[in-house]
Amino acid sequence: MLDMKLIREEPERVREALEKRHMDPSPVDDILLLDEQRRQLIQDVEEMRAERNLVSKEISKIKDQVQRKEKIEAMRHLGDQIDETGNRLKVVEGKLNTLVSELPNIPDPDVPVGVDDSDNIVIRTVGDLPKFDFEPKPHWDLGPELGIIDFERGVKLAGSRFYVLSGAGARLQRALIFWMVDLHIRQGYLEKYPPLMVRGDILFGSGQLPKFKDNLYKDHEEDLWWIPTAEVPLTGLHMDEILDEEQLPLRYTAYTACFRREKVSAGRDVRGIKRGHQFDKVELYTYCLPENSATELERMVSDAEETVALLGMPYRVLLQSTGDLGFGSHKTYDIEVWAPGCGEWLEISSISIVGDFQARRSGIRYRPSDGKNTRFVHTLNGSGLGLPRTLIAVLENYQQADGSVAIPEVLLPLMGGETVIRRES
Repeated sequence: MLDMKLIREEPERVREALEKRHMDPSPVDDILLLDEQRRQLIQDVEEMRAERNLVSKEISKIKDQVQRKEKIEAMRHLGDQIDETGNRLKVVEGKLNTLVSELPNIPDPDVPVGVDDSDNIVIRTVGDLPKFDFEPKPHWDLGPELGIIDFERGVKLAGSRFYVLSGAGARLQRALIFWMVDLHIRQGYLEKYPPLMVRGDILFGSGQLPKFKDNLYKDHEEDLWWIPTAEVPLTGLHMDEILDEEQLPLRYTAYTACFRREKVSAGRDVRGIKRGHQFDKVELYTYCLPENSATELERMVSDAEETVALLGMPYRVLLQSTGDLGFGSHKTYDIEVWAPGCGEWLEISSISIVGDFQARRSGIRYRPSDGKNTRFVHTLNGSGLGLPRTLIAVLENYQQADGSVAIPEVLLPLMGGETVIRRES
């Protein structure tokens, strides 16, 4: 959430940020009007309360019963006015909070202005694209032929965009998760295993509500929502807390299943397992001092890059444009890995500085070591890495001429002695 002081004092900056994101800037004017009304109503209530307190003291000293009765009646009327004005204030504050909560984060000056992901800038490409002496297959052919991806039974169980991993395919997915979490622990992250369902206020704090309400799954009887990413509960871990400066940075990693309705991506990437309603992801998350967030971003990008590099796959790092930037992001790098069967680059990680955007929504502050006023922490998040796209990349990059798939060296200890995935009898 943006600071109301920033909106009030630098409205043009906020309007410009919305325009760079190709959004309507007019809500800024509505917010300023509601903010003015809110401050006036607060002033009115305070003045009336002060008058009531003053007159209440006078009443106790009035001897004349008629005059005393008149004053008491006037105070009853004033009390009604206070209640009425207070109710108007609640309505205005509700409208104001809703509009402010729907404003996205302000892009960093380094973020290129663009319309969509086609305007993202490639920062670097690492590794050579693999060369095959045969026609590489896409995972949607390779997986069923090996008997490790079952689309039909996934649809049978849950409908479109679901699938079943079987045998070595399921084990390979599990090996990737275990290995990535262990790697991140060695990189200095503390592992967490959070709930897969959270309350609505936790989703609001992370920036998912109200913006992405239609893309979330919810218990129809209780205020419990399936998480779309571990970023949500990792943000909520320290909701309404004041941390000590000496505690920062806090670096967390978590494996979770994630759930998204994917209504916003209807018609996109529907073939294979690139985009589903349920998927696994290993998350990286950092709480830090504001002055250190840029350094922490580079660290997290480096940690995610190491994950891809150790898997031995070519990848590239891109800087997102304003047209692709997430709602809560200040600046985001994407990591894409080459999938030779699909013939495309697949995004397997997005690492973002969120600044104090989530901390402000979630009430997460820290107490400076000098004892001065508390400040909002900065948060960062990223995938380390996302599945099933990492699985897709492994299958397609490590496929062999006979239709089998070699296991990346770093995963061999987790594959029970298997070095190659072949068709199971």
